Amino acid sequence: MGKEPLDDDLVQKAAAGCESAFKALVVARYEDIYRMAWRWVGSREEAEDVAQDVCIKLAGAIRGFRGQAEFSTWLHRVTYTVAMDHLRARRRSLWDRGGQILIIRRPKSRADDVPPEPTSPTPEDDVIGQDLWREVRALPPQQRDAVLLVYGEDLSHAEAAEIMGCSESTVSGHLHTARKRLKERLVAAG
Repeated sequence: MGKEPLDDDLVQKAAAGCESAFKALVVARYEDIYRMAWRWVGSREEAEDVAQDVCIKLAGAIRGFRGQAEFSTWLHRVTYTVAMDHLRARRRSLWDRGGQILIIRRPKSRADDVPPEPTSPTPEDDVIGQDLWREVRALPPQQRDAVLLVYGEDLSHAEAAEIMGCSESTVSGHLHTARKRLKERLVAAG
């Protein structure tokens, strides 16, 4: 989520209660929020739900933003928290009261596998990218989160650590383990 030159002014005005500044801020950052949500949940429909939930949460939380962190880091944290809540709710909805897995899903369409923005110039590269993100989402949660924040969102280890609530060395460890696991999975699928 890149920093726009107008962000600081919009953030200050939005935090002070200016509705038009909040709307402009959401419009300026919606694509970033959606893209990050898509990386976590893997489908357009769910990414739209998460992005909308982030915007709703921002409406209440923006007044609490004090500028102790960069706005982009704070926004990543809010988006990350909402995406994690969504994934937990999805997992809970798969289980019925007797502990049996419920397999109730809408039919999957090819559109669900297409990222919000083309990430590669050729269809072959796009398929490879889809497989990679699918494998990343299948990693254990801490490894998945570290990979998505550092490689998917282009954050530093320090920024990822702040969002995940752990140390930089922990993020580095998760990334190291994730790279090994991804390499094994992709070679096996190969």
